[in-house]
Amino acid sequence: MDIIEEITAYGHKNIQCSHKSTIELTTADYLTKKGTCILGNKCSKACADISSDLKDLIRRGKKVNVLIKVDNVEDQFYGFGDPNLTLLDEKDIVFRKSNFICSRTILIKCNKASNELNQKLIDKLKIPGKKITITFSD
Repeated sequence: MDIIEEITAYGHKNIQCSHKSTIELTTADYLTKKGTCILGNKCSKACADISSDLKDLIRRGKKVNVLIKVDNVEDQFYGFGDPNLTLLDEKDIVFRKSNFICSRTILIKCNKASNELNQKLIDKLKIPGKKITITFSD
C-alpha cells in the first residue's frame, strides 16, 4: 500500500464516536456533544483541500484505506470512492457506510462507523488537543 495523503486533527472533550453509520473530521474549533460521529476537530484539511492524487483515486471509485493513529493506538477501515463525489466541502470530511453522497462525503461503503472504532482509540480522542494522524493509502 502506498500512502497518498496524511492529515491531522485533534482530540476534544466532547468527542462521542457513537454514530452507527458515519465518521467525521471537521475543521471547526469547537464541538458540541451533538456531533456523535466526529472523531477529531481542527482538521488540517476538508474535502476541498485534499490532494489531487487522492481526489483522482476517489473519483475513479477505488478502494481507499484509512489509518487513524493517536500515540501508539490505531485503528483502520476502508471505503470506496465514486465518480459522483464532488469533494467540495470546505469544512468537513465524512466517511459513510451508506451510498449517500453530498459535498462533505469523501468515501462511501465504508466498513466501519465511529461506534465501531477501537475503544482505546476513542478514549484518546477525548483528550483535548491530542494529535490525531489520519493516513490515506491505496
